[in-house]
Amino acid sequence: MKKRVLALMLVLGMTFSLAACGSSNDKKSDDTKTETTDKDSKEKMTTVKWNYGSSGNVLVTIAEEEGYFEDEGIEIEPVEATQNMDAMALLAAGKVDVVSNAGTSNPLQQIAQGVDLTIFGGHMVEGCMPVVAKAGTEWKGIESFIGQSVAVNPSYFAFTGAIMDLGYDNPLDVVDWKVYSSYDDALAAVQNGEVKYALMGTQNNYGVKQLVDSGDIEIVSYQSEIMENYSCCRMVGQTKWVNDNPDTVKAIIRALLRAQSWYEANKEEAVSLHAKRIGQKDDYVAAYMMDDKHYFVNVDPLKNSVVRAWNILDKTGYLGDDCKIDIEDHINTELYEEALAEATKSYGDEAPDFYEAQQKFFDENDK
Repeated sequence: MKKRVLALMLVLGMTFSLAACGSSNDKKSDDTKTETTDKDSKEKMTTVKWNYGSSGNVLVTIAEEEGYFEDEGIEIEPVEATQNMDAMALLAAGKVDVVSNAGTSNPLQQIAQGVDLTIFGGHMVEGCMPVVAKAGTEWKGIESFIGQSVAVNPSYFAFTGAIMDLGYDNPLDVVDWKVYSSYDDALAAVQNGEVKYALMGTQNNYGVKQLVDSGDIEIVSYQSEIMENYSCCRMVGQTKWVNDNPDTVKAIIRALLRAQSWYEANKEEAVSLHAKRIGQKDDYVAAYMMDDKHYFVNVDPLKNSVVRAWNILDKTGYLGDDCKIDIEDHINTELYEEALAEATKSYGDEAPDFYEAQQKFFDENDK
């Protein structure tokens, strides 16, 4: 069972309203100075173009709301995917600097195809993704997939990797993998009997749990139970951008570490903040975010899990034929390690347990 270490609540800075002194001319002079200072400060901000999908990134939400990005001189410019360019296409074309919600398989496959990308941090380690079936369906673990039709994309390496762990050399041959255009279509396939099991997305939890309550379907497992710390979503950028902007990357990580500390200490408030940000009701976000066993966010790069995912994708043919790339050349843990040390030095007294736990997590998952 993963340990959730609650961080101490960060002390918010008090806002003081200073009474103006002297004549009206003095006040006008002070106001002009303030406006100039604010303008200069804004001009010094570094803009980072970021794609985090329609479901958002709770740590980004918190870092913006609590002013952590601003403290680091960072301003986030959200860039949405279009009908013609998804997150990875935007990144490959240099139209965004950071992608954080495109999974792990997608970036790895891009790297295998020759797109020079670097993973430098994380978002969701586990994404609260339920495996559903009709109510009453037998479930004995991943072995229940054998010989069955399942609505799971086999590039989701947690499932194929777990089947290989059972002793099957080629998991693609022993399961009838069905790929649908959406999770809604996958759910419908379960309901109409086209497939026995289906994987749902994090954002589907609210609707899925309503169907469970109605007795129509049941949740038999979660992707995080199939493979612990499987690596749901990584933070990734073009290698050149990461290498050319180490201070910016570390500033992003420091801000997100503070956000993670705040998140772990203020989960219910985080639900409301993020629900407002993505235009949803609190219950919709709470349906996955309050599930501590299956929803797990962490800024850590999670190198060991990424390497494991790469090896599974290689064995199942999703990296192409005879891929010679060393994936460790595309995972930068040094900047994270430096940023963690810097954040610990600056903010460790505010949440000592949190930063101690982050260092331990890094030692276990990146070395």
